[in-house]
Amino acid sequence: MWPILFVALLAQAPDYVAEGLKALDAGNSDAAVELFTKAVAAEPADYSAHFNLALAYSTSNKDAQAIPEYRKTLDLHPGLYEALLNLSISLLNVNDPAAAIPLLKEAAEQKPREFRPVYYLGDALLATKQFAEAQAAYQKAVEMDAASAGAELGLGQALAQQGQRNEAEPHYRKAANLEHEYHNFLLELATQYEDHHELPQALDIYREFPDNPGAQERAGVLLLQTGQSAAAITTLEPVVAKSPTPANQIALAQAYVKEKQLAKAEPLAAKGVAAAPEDFDLRMFHARILRDERRFPSAAEEFSTAAKIKPDATEAWTELAGVLIMAEQPLDGLAALDHVRDLGAETSGHFYLRAITLDRLQRSKEALEAYTKFLAASQNVNPDQEFIARQRVKALEKVLGKR
Repeated sequence: MWPILFVALLAQAPDYVAEGLKALDAGNSDAAVELFTKAVAAEPADYSAHFNLALAYSTSNKDAQAIPEYRKTLDLHPGLYEALLNLSISLLNVNDPAAAIPLLKEAAEQKPREFRPVYYLGDALLATKQFAEAQAAYQKAVEMDAASAGAELGLGQALAQQGQRNEAEPHYRKAANLEHEYHNFLLELATQYEDHHELPQALDIYREFPDNPGAQERAGVLLLQTGQSAAAITTLEPVVAKSPTPANQIALAQAYVKEKQLAKAEPLAAKGVAAAPEDFDLRMFHARILRDERRFPSAAEEFSTAAKIKPDATEAWTELAGVLIMAEQPLDGLAALDHVRDLGAETSGHFYLRAITLDRLQRSKEALEAYTKFLAASQNVNPDQEFIARQRVKALEKVLGKR
């Protein structure tokens, strides 16, 4: 009686592994995790139960939970290819590529004709900045599967990271030809070209993305940097109209300035200043536009603000002095020049500007001193101003001599 009852009970015992595999096949990862967890509890030494539990975690993107189960699988069954490969992929997913490398090498040695361990080894080596080794792995992967866009892209990335950008580009393009969504990775290469001052190559790529505002912004900036300001305007105007940002508005303003279209540049520069009021360079840019438009009081206000942002900036005080004098505020202009002097940054130009201002104020003695300093500092560098200064020195000496 008892043996028969025992057999009957065994027949009724749940098969957690079989049920778990059914749940996996049905795409129900949570149920599979629950069933395989019970299987592990029932048979802790069963490597297949641990592997299946890890697999269930992997399919639900729970790599952190999968990793210890794959490791346990390998403890119970060292060298199991599927566990080596899956553990490596989970490690890559949790951003631990260094730990994946020896596992992938072991898997690749076991099955040298298999594509996946070689491809993922390339990913792990690239992520750990072992670029030459990554290149070799991706090259092998490409030879194994010429239709792999990922392997082509990885090969291109490994080459680019070694400074071989021109050699990398065909692989980026092959990846894009194989799978269109990889086309955007060309922008990554364009950035590298740009970072290494290979502007024509970068510009060629940016032009391939007419519907990408960011790419068109960079194209406009590069056109500006290469002296093609008119083309930069043509490129940037639709970008600013469609997707304005402080960066592309300032780039367009700079292009307008190059083309002497100050009336178009000024409102864009003003918007830039409003968006970043503490940006010294933007303040100076806007102020210079106002100066060139001969809007001297407004320019003076901007230069003054710039000088407050960066009190030791000689250029701000110099520009401020110039526009104040042009705005018929000579005393304020002289005060700005005093700041330059206090910074120990006076040049022949500062002496000349001080001299002519003092001269107009009929402060003859001070003007004579400033003209003399200018002549001593200039030394034939500014012949026209030196000629005027010599004439004024003679005239002022006569005036002072009569007193």
